[in-house]
Amino acid sequence: MTDLDDVPAPQGDLTLKLLATGQDTNIYGDIAGGWLVNQMDQAAELCAGRLAHGRTATVAIEAMDFLCPVRVGSVVNVFTAVRDVGRSSIKIDVEVWIRPPHERSPDELYKVTEARFVMVALDDNGRIRAVPNR
Repeated sequence: MTDLDDVPAPQGDLTLKLLATGQDTNIYGDIAGGWLVNQMDQAAELCAGRLAHGRTATVAIEAMDFLCPVRVGSVVNVFTAVRDVGRSSIKIDVEVWIRPPHERSPDELYKVTEARFVMVALDDNGRIRAVPNR
């Protein structure tokens, strides 16, 4: 029997859930890493935008490692967790977990990658502004 404390689990809130399709592949038939980074960036922007009450932009992505390939037909789950809020910046941890196609257990997810996204709040003119009352 497995100790539940030893079983890895996603951290944060489920922000995006989508299907990896054939149009998102690299030349080897796996889902392209750039496509995954795009989904992570969108999830970070959604998370930051709610907190900033408006427009945000990515200014940095800290260390990212890919742990396993993603097959076409996998359900991609992107989780976000706010780690720090500065005057105008928001640091968000983003994790990608998948359920591969034909997986028997709908609850079994596999971690693919994680990174910390640094976002800044922007005004209507695209200038950095303060994050409203944290």
